[in-house]
Amino acid sequence: MTRFRLAIFDCDGVLFDSKEANKAYYNRILRAVGREPMTDEEFEYVHMHTAAESLRYLFSDDQDLMRAVEYATTLDYGEFVPYMVMEDGVVETLEAIRPPMKTAISTNRSTTMPRLIVEFNLGRWFDRIVCALDVENPKPHPEGVFRILDDLGCDKKDTVYIGDSMVDEEVARRAGIPLIAYKNPELDAKFHVKHFSEIRDILLDR
Repeated sequence: MTRFRLAIFDCDGVLFDSKEANKAYYNRILRAVGREPMTDEEFEYVHMHTAAESLRYLFSDDQDLMRAVEYATTLDYGEFVPYMVMEDGVVETLEAIRPPMKTAISTNRSTTMPRLIVEFNLGRWFDRIVCALDVENPKPHPEGVFRILDDLGCDKKDTVYIGDSMVDEEVARRAGIPLIAYKNPELDAKFHVKHFSEIRDILLDR
């Protein structure tokens, strides 16, 4: 027996510890444009937002922004995949809840997400994956969540969202679905967990 019919997961900070990958990626772009590495404050922003939003945030000068965007198009994200580490217990949890539950990803990743899907074979674990390329309005707008609900034929009353950031807290609130806060006790959430085994127990209503 499961408590919900659908679990929607954030990607960065939930399914993957991607901090080192994101740092390496954006610092490479900054270095190419002649800038210093990100500050802690800058990193906190880019770790939660889309690539387009992050580049606009990092480069206030229009000429630098144009150079950064052009350089980013030349990068092969496969170079940064080795920095990505799947969180402990992800596979075991997904195997335990599928079926009867459906699973999906809603992420603010954009051009880098297709490479992750291939590298980690995410299609075997998730019924729907929606990234920033698939929507007009990225998170915290709930468009991605609503698209998943429509595509999978699920109701929000039977759905839960698993996230780790204020952006995730906001998207869950605006979508009207409960949040499982992963490794972030400061979020306003129905459940707070520190490990995927706890997520599994919640979803299986143990």
